[in-house]
Amino acid sequence: MSNATGWYIVLLSGVGCYALKLAGYVMPARWFEHSRLRRLIELMPVALLAALIVVQAVASGRHYDWNAARLAGVAVAAIAVWRKAPFIVVVILAATTAALLRAI
Repeated sequence: MSNATGWYIVLLSGVGCYALKLAGYVMPARWFEHSRLRRLIELMPVALLAALIVVQAVASGRHYDWNAARLAGVAVAAIAVWRKAPFIVVVILAATTAALLRAI
């Protein structure tokens, strides 16, 4: 890929992101009055974040990496979130779990 092609991709991505943001502002308010659509819109960020967590937990580059320490850290973090622990506690518990399992 040439240097110019890379910049075209960056510029097109920026324009696309701006267009998506603008589309959210110009949509009629009545579209969001339906309870099903509103619920879907509210759950979309949660689904995207969960997908990113799963990808980071089980992938390394282009390959699956079933790292037991990493998966145990994610499991401990999930339990801590479920128990409504503060974010910093979730991070510390997950990191400590992974570190201890890697040290063993």
